Amino acid sequence: MGKVRMSQARVPYLLGHAEIASLFTVERQTSQKWRTEGTLPEPDLLASGNPYWLLTTVLHISGDGDRQVDQQQLTDYRASIPHGYEVQAKEQLPVILGIQEAGRVLSHDAQAVSRWRNRRRIAEADLVLSGSPLWLLETIMADAPQRQRTIDQAEVAKLRAGQRGSQKPRGRRTSPPAVSAPQKPLPAAQTFTAADRAAAAEFLTSVLAGGYSVTITPQR
Repeated sequence: MGKVRMSQARVPYLLGHAEIASLFTVERQTSQKWRTEGTLPEPDLLASGNPYWLLTTVLHISGDGDRQVDQQQLTDYRASIPHGYEVQAKEQLPVILGIQEAGRVLSHDAQAVSRWRNRRRIAEADLVLSGSPLWLLETIMADAPQRQRTIDQAEVAKLRAGQRGSQKPRGRRTSPPAVSAPQKPLPAAQTFTAADRAAAAEFLTSVLAGGYSVTITPQR
């Protein structure tokens, strides 16, 4: 499923793109395309810029055309989270942290949290979804005193109030691409003879005034 259950805490059923792809037996890029097209609604959770959806949200898109959840994959997914439970709305989610949020709570950067995790110097992640670790806020807060780490209570209060700061969802444009102004067509080429000096001078003046460059190629 691309997801690993880590701790024994009760955690909500959540899915990233890898888990959604496994659930529908499609490529991960297909799940990402569904999001771009709007088939997948906006994520129920953004943690460290990564999008996650409630299982109930994902199941709602099953049955549309040939998009069907593989029941064995669904069974395997549930079994992989023995202490998992269903959440019906994102407002019911507990506070869940990615590496960036965990770093802010512990007054360190994401790189420090990654190093601690690699060296097993932080609590095991409660979930690993699409390759990224997630912790319940309570897990981080219970672990910090055991390792003599300071908790930033202001950050905790912000997270509990639903304030996660600026997060740029990965793989999505936050603004439309800049559109270049259409270029004016080049003036049509003209040929002048010695008898057309006045017209040639007028044409040259107008072309240069329009911001164009001019190459004069004499002909016999």
